[in-house]
Amino acid sequence: MPFHISLDGHADLAARIYRQLRDGILDGRLRAGERLPPTRELARELDVSRNTVAVAYERLTAEGFLDSHVGRGTFVSPGFVARAKRAAPAGTGVRPIARWSSPPGPVGDDRPEFDFRVGAPDPALFPLRTWRRLVNQALRPSLLPPSGYADPAGLEALRVAIARHIGAARSVRTGAEDVLVTQGAQQALDLIGRVLIEPGTRVAVEDPGYPPAERLFTAHGARIVKVPVDAEGLDVTALTKGTRLIYTTPSHQFPLGTPMSLTRRTALLAWAERNDAVIIEDDYDSEYRFSDRPLEPLQSLDHDGRVLYVGSFSKTLLPLLRLGFLVAPGSLRPALRQAKQLMDWHGDLVTQSALASFIDEGLLARHVRKATREYSARRDRILAFVRDELRDSLEIVPSSAGLHLCAPVSPHATVTVDGAVAAAARAGVAVESLSTYGGTRGGLVIGYGLVGSGRIDEGLARLGECFSGSGMP
Repeated sequence: MPFHISLDGHADLAARIYRQLRDGILDGRLRAGERLPPTRELARELDVSRNTVAVAYERLTAEGFLDSHVGRGTFVSPGFVARAKRAAPAGTGVRPIARWSSPPGPVGDDRPEFDFRVGAPDPALFPLRTWRRLVNQALRPSLLPPSGYADPAGLEALRVAIARHIGAARSVRTGAEDVLVTQGAQQALDLIGRVLIEPGTRVAVEDPGYPPAERLFTAHGARIVKVPVDAEGLDVTALTKGTRLIYTTPSHQFPLGTPMSLTRRTALLAWAERNDAVIIEDDYDSEYRFSDRPLEPLQSLDHDGRVLYVGSFSKTLLPLLRLGFLVAPGSLRPALRQAKQLMDWHGDLVTQSALASFIDEGLLARHVRKATREYSARRDRILAFVRDELRDSLEIVPSSAGLHLCAPVSPHATVTVDGAVAAAARAGVAVESLSTYGGTRGGLVIGYGLVGSGRIDEGLARLGECFSGSGMP
């Protein structure tokens, strides 16, 4: 048998032999019908006991990988290989409805050497040991609901903790009964779409804005209307009659970073009341602030129950935790709970329990304080670099929160930003073009969540080289 098995440095020899033979069958190195060496012969070749090889062969035979015939030997099963390599039918005659025909967005599984992309916190700052303790603490019989299923709105302890936290940190007017725990902000937006959007419903989004929200509303059949953003936030005068839903990021506009002025907030709430519209307030990264306290959220100024407040812990803790929440007026809560139940019944109660303890023990506030100091230092270095090294090419949009900076192209710049972004990618530096998010002005959106302080200067230096050379038109 030309197939080679290596047993170096592995205690469970039978498991090692099993895995290597199995993988060889699955990837085609061991062909259907091929005869394997007798157990005695392979054991002698590998210098192990015959019983060790026999255990591996028996497991492979029981799982259908091998066929054993007394007096003839052991062979790779033709039937299993045929099943393992069989692909699902192409289904060329089956097509999704038009709004689902576009390819999915990027999943971000690549790992550039210097990652200045937006939307992700630094996993190295996450208190993993503490989180592991809280998860272990949550794995207890008392957490298991008697019926096997739980409240679609989420674990009550977490809803209480969230209501208290955002009430103190963001002045959101809410009780535990108003909170719906979701698997990230994206699921919260999806739930809103399910209960408020019908085919043709007019939904206003910011331009430039957050593409995943626009794509999600489009998938629900919405008619998207893009509304420009200026130095005060979403331009309320550009909203059109007939708009049912308005999606906005008022605390730290995505991607520009400017907060919506109090005057504009008041005008938006008045417009929604006059036109019977609903406002989705996505407060996606309000935790990290580097200067004064932010303006009060729209939800705290709303007296007519027209604001749906969406928040996320994915950008505060870790995206893989998939934890978010939705604060909704009483008129929508029954429908939202029903939609959540039909979607996935309820989320992961162990994770929810761990987060409730994380908040109640003051660990979230401590993590935010520590992370804010680190992100502030990174942000200052990027600000200084752009102002000193790229001042002829880029300008900085003033902002005081979040995990990224926006730098539109200067009016007199001689650099092609998209060319510089492409050159940076070739140099191992990932950075995003402002044009990715819409609007009419080019520039960069520079994230600082994924590049540590010890490497940020080298990454910025490489980026600067791309603007001075490869980015030229």
